[in-house]
Amino acid sequence: MPKFVSEKIRKKSGARLAAVQATYMAAFSDLPIDEVIKDFVDGKIGRFVIDENGLNHTEELVEISPIDTVYFENLVRGVHQKKEHLEKSLALYLKEKWDFEKMDGTMQSLLLCAVFELTTNTQIDTKVLIQEYVDLAYAFFAKNEPKMVNALLDQIAHSVREA
Repeated sequence: MPKFVSEKIRKKSGARLAAVQATYMAAFSDLPIDEVIKDFVDGKIGRFVIDENGLNHTEELVEISPIDTVYFENLVRGVHQKKEHLEKSLALYLKEKWDFEKMDGTMQSLLLCAVFELTTNTQIDTKVLIQEYVDLAYAFFAKNEPKMVNALLDQIAHSVREA
C-alpha cells in the first residue's frame, strides 16, 4: 500500500480483509461468531500473509498491519446477522453465469461483506468501497472474478445508493 495512505484508512482496509476471512471462517467452520471475532481481534488468526518474491521464488510470512477492530467486528457481526437477506439480495443481481451457491467460499464472503457495506455504510464513498473490494478480489482471484466483482458491485450500488 502506498506510503501516503493514512493509518486510519490502512486499518479499515485491513479490517475488510480480516472480515472477509472471518466471514469465510464462520460460514465453513463450526466455530461460533464470537469466537471467530475474538481470535482475529486477539491476533490468533489473520495476523500474517504470505509474501511471494518472484525473483528468487521464495515465500515468507509477513505480519500485517493492525486492523480497526471496532470496524472489523461491526462488519463481521452485521454480515452474520443479515447473511440470509444479503444472500437473497445477491442472487437477484447475479447473472446465470454466476450462481452464489456454487461460488468459491472466499468469493461468497467477499461479496457478503461488500454488499453489507454498500447497503449500510453510507459515510464511505461508493467508488472507494467498490475499489477496496475489487482490490481484495485481485488478492484472491484471477482477472475474471475481480471484473465480475466490479460490475456486480457497481450495479448494486446504482440500485441502493445515489452513485
